[in-house]
Order: sequence, then structure tokens, then C-alpha cells
Amino acid sequence: MPRRVARLTGLLALVLWFVSISALRAEDFFFRDGDRVVVIGDSITEQHLYSNYVEMWTVSRFPTWNLTFRNVGIGGDRSPGGNGRFARDVAAHKPTAMTVDFGMNDGGYRAFDEGGYKVYMDGLTGMANQAKAAGIRVAWLTPSPVEKKEDGPALQGYNETLEKYSMGVKQIAANGGGLFVDQFHPFIAAQDKARGASAKNRIGGGDPVHPGPPGQALMAWAILKGLNFPSQVSNAEIDAAAKQVAKAENCKLTELTVGDNGVSFQRLDLALPFFPAEAETINAWVPIRDELNQYGLKVSGLKAGSYEVRLGGTKVAAHTGDELAAGVKLAAAALSAGPVAEQVKAVWDAVKAKNSYYHDRVFRGVVLAQISIPDFLEIKLSQADIDAKRQSAVAERMAKLPELDAAIRQALVARPHRVEIVPAN
Repeated sequence: MPRRVARLTGLLALVLWFVSISALRAEDFFFRDGDRVVVIGDSITEQHLYSNYVEMWTVSRFPTWNLTFRNVGIGGDRSPGGNGRFARDVAAHKPTAMTVDFGMNDGGYRAFDEGGYKVYMDGLTGMANQAKAAGIRVAWLTPSPVEKKEDGPALQGYNETLEKYSMGVKQIAANGGGLFVDQFHPFIAAQDKARGASAKNRIGGGDPVHPGPPGQALMAWAILKGLNFPSQVSNAEIDAAAKQVAKAENCKLTELTVGDNGVSFQRLDLALPFFPAEAETINAWVPIRDELNQYGLKVSGLKAGSYEVRLGGTKVAAHTGDELAAGVKLAAAALSAGPVAEQVKAVWDAVKAKNSYYHDRVFRGVVLAQISIPDFLEIKLSQADIDAKRQSAVAERMAKLPELDAAIRQALVARPHRVEIVPAN
């Protein structure tokens, strides 16, 4: 067989292998290859924390998918606002899927009342109708809870109102045929777990309404679980005694060597683990990093003793032979240093750069920009002139987004790295 034909045949086999595994893992996930996703909500959405985390986990779990995410959260907004701006902020992107997260402002920060609840439900119903007409799949997210400063159970005060609004979201999803995603109760449960350990524990960061990175990582975890996100990154198993690969799930293992100096092999992962370092404290209450990143390593047949695990020549973990034989979770270690951590950082930087550009230069910079011309300048612009210039500016700045989306996909290209399990000194 000519060398070029053989090389192409090998590449095709690798592509088919990737696709076959990806298809098995993606079967129940809400997002799909080719999706254009719009994320709409209020100021909690506009913070670009949970939405960035959801996007990052999704693209790093499915790096070969063609996905785009656009965040159109507006601080202070409510469901009627989302309904009213649907054509401008959602439909304009021609999305195939969207997430909706309203309710925090809709409840009015007071005890539940039927009048406010009806306005909220009418706004969601309007959005459901518009999404259905446009053929958009919708994931309906409950509002996140507040983290009250007072001691005592989390489900008190305004959270009692938000719980009733959450039940309204469930009704909208049932009526509109969308997916209901409950982030409210998992967040409440985590708060109560922390308060049970110490009444003074507060886990979300930020302020009572706007969680910081720990709380929004928890939101992203609950949302992804509600979207049926596949937790497996990859799993590698080596039988050192037999000097062979025992199992390779979502990864390709090659160049295996076994000797007195330990075990070494090349690992090519189909997916990447992810966890935002700034949210580390939430893992004390919910093991989010490990739950969303099943990234495993198992090496049986080693001599008794202690071993270093090195990725790309960098020590990332230390385990006994017995621990390695039982299998270890590698996500935290791989994200701490080495080639996996470096690639994840490159992807994460690209995701944040794209979303910052869209928010600052397009959405806030043009779409929502308020134009006020002082009288002394004696410049007269009609509303038609302003609208035309706004549309032109949006089109010009949106033209850069494909480049930023492509940068994410480029950073996601699979890269093999060397794994070494060597006796510790």
C-alpha cells in the first residue's frame, strides 16, 4: 500500500474511532453537534460565570463538535423583558438551542404574590411560544437561590418565593415541551450541608443574590447534570505484569513500555477535564470537579511501593502501587500542572476572550448602548439614522466572532502527552 494511502487510511480509522465513541457518550446530552446556543437571563447570567463554565465544560467534553455560545443576559431583567427582546437578542442569532434563567428579579425580593407570579409566567409563556415557532430547543432553568446572611435553614424568606417560581418553570417546561433543569434545590441542599457543619458557613462567594465563582460553579454543575452531561473524560488501564493495555475508554494509548523504571505510554484523550480554579472551595461541599470529570488511571501489576505520576515529564501526583491497582482519579492532578493543564488553560482563555469581546464590543458596546448627543454639538440624527448605524456597527463587529470561535476549536485539537508511572525516590 502506498505510504500516503496508508497514512490517510490510518487517519480515517482514528476519526471513525473518535466519532463512534463520541456518539455513544453524546446520546442523551441536551446540546448537540452543530448547535448555536443562546443563554438568556438577568444579571446573574450577565456575570458570565455559570454560562462560561457550562460552555467550557461542553466544548472540552466534545472538542470535535462545532458549537457556538452567545450570552445575552441583562442586569435587572425579568421574564417579560426576555419575552420582549426575544427577536433582537435571541432569534437574531438563529439559535438551535437556548437556556432561559429568570426569576430572581421577578419575585420582587418579597413574599410570594399571585400578581407578580402571573406576570412572570406570562413572560416565560411568551418566550416558550416564540421559541417553539422558531424551532429552538429550550432548557428552562429554575432561578438560583439567594444565600441569606442570617443563620438558619437556607429555604426561608425569599427562597420560599423562589421555590414557587421554580415550580412555575417546571410547568412551563411541561407545557412547552422543553427540558426542565432544577438548579435551585441542589444549591439549597449544598447551603444546608455547609450550614449544618457550621452555622456561619457561606459557600457561594459574591453577594446573597449574585454568587461568585464557587456558587456559579455549583450552578453550572446542577445545570449540566440537568442537561444530562456525560461525566466521563477518559479512562486508561494498564496491566504492567502482562505489559499490555487493559482498557482505553475515550482515549488512545500507544508506545507502552514497562520495565524496572516503571511504566510509560502516550495518551491521546478525546476530551479534556475542566474545573475553574477560582471555585475550588465549593468542592468541600459538592465534589463537582470529580463528578463532572471522570478522568481515570489504573495500573495493575506494579511492585509494592510508592510511585510518581508524571504527565509530560511533570510530576502531578503520588500514589502507592495498591492505589494505582485500584484506580485513581486524575482530574485534580492533571489540572494542576503539565500538558493537560496547559491545554485546558489555552481553551479557557479562548472561551473567555470570545465572550468578553461579544459582551463588551457587541452586546453592551452596540446593541444596548444608549446614545445621547449634547445640544451644544448641534448634531441631529433621526432614529432611523441611529438604527442604521447601530446595525452597521453590529454587523462589522460580529464579523470578528467566527475568528474567536475558531480559536476555541483550534485550542481544543487533541494533543498526545507522555504518561509515566515511576518509582518514587
